[in-house]
Amino acid sequence: MKEILEYVHPLDDLAFGLLVFAFVILVGLIAKLILFKLLNFYNRRENPLLVRSLTEHLSQPMTLFIPLLLVSMALPVAPFTPEQRLVLRRLIEILNITVFAWILIKLTEVARDLVRHKYHIEKPDNYRERKLYTQLQFLRKVTVAFILFIAVSLVLLSFEAVRKLGTGLLTSAGVAGVVIGFAAQRSIANLLAGLQLAFTQPIRLDDVLVVENEFGRVEEITLTYVVLRLWDDRRLILPLNYFIEKPFQNWTRTGSHILATVYLYTDYTIPIEALRQEFTRILAGTTLWDKKVSVLQVTDAKERSLELRALVSANNSALAWDLRCLVREKLIGFIQQHYPDALPKMRAEVKAAKGTGLRTPDS
Repeated sequence: MKEILEYVHPLDDLAFGLLVFAFVILVGLIAKLILFKLLNFYNRRENPLLVRSLTEHLSQPMTLFIPLLLVSMALPVAPFTPEQRLVLRRLIEILNITVFAWILIKLTEVARDLVRHKYHIEKPDNYRERKLYTQLQFLRKVTVAFILFIAVSLVLLSFEAVRKLGTGLLTSAGVAGVVIGFAAQRSIANLLAGLQLAFTQPIRLDDVLVVENEFGRVEEITLTYVVLRLWDDRRLILPLNYFIEKPFQNWTRTGSHILATVYLYTDYTIPIEALRQEFTRILAGTTLWDKKVSVLQVTDAKERSLELRALVSANNSALAWDLRCLVREKLIGFIQQHYPDALPKMRAEVKAAKGTGLRTPDS
């Protein structure tokens, strides 16, 4: 190496050092390309989940990590002045911290892929999977936030001025903590609510909720808020502490199975048994019904009509909604076709008036 440096001595040391860096960066990029080509070839033949996930998520950070590693190895022998070497070393340290934090964050995504492969949330009865996914998602977000915090701290502490400032701040940490606590009490409350939600789990990912008179599914749980995807594809954003402080309906708290009701209002002349037989026939002809609950009852007798309630069951809320619409439509059609006189009606009695052959209410 010394002979090479003496040979290129006429060149500017800084320019030659940068040329060395460019060379080792090129070597690093070629090494990364060859490594991941081999991994992709292996994945096509064997298709192992772990290697495939590592290849997918670590490709981008490794594009920076491998060249940086070679640059760090080349720095001591590059012909820089002590001042230039100090600046470059500081820059490379910062880049290494940043890239290493990026790799750690990507590894959390690898862990997520492994869990998703083992526990499938797409199956109908996914209570256990949704519970696990909710906890892991929150833990991943906390882990990512912790990694970012440590990385930023290490970068800042690499500067002497920041280290001195940090030493001075430690002496007033108590007062600063109180001030920050008051200023960020809502954010801290949301974070604590997130911890409570992750482990007590009043809600989980993909739960069906009715909140603020809106029906939807839990699409995302972050460190500060919950995203609810409504039935018409709108998104309702709610803070985490909402689900600790206020009541809401969770239709999938212990399972996705649900009961659905259909109300009909008919005349008193409706033949209940014939309608009940038709109700049974409708359910037997559809796959929306899970064959567990089917009840048709007269639940009220009003002044001008009967109230009939059809109670059915389905595997989830989406199927239950479709089943309710089907039962309602078919029963109304059956009454219209076979018993049109049994539809709700208004009755009036006309009495004959004196001397006219007509009856009046006063006669």
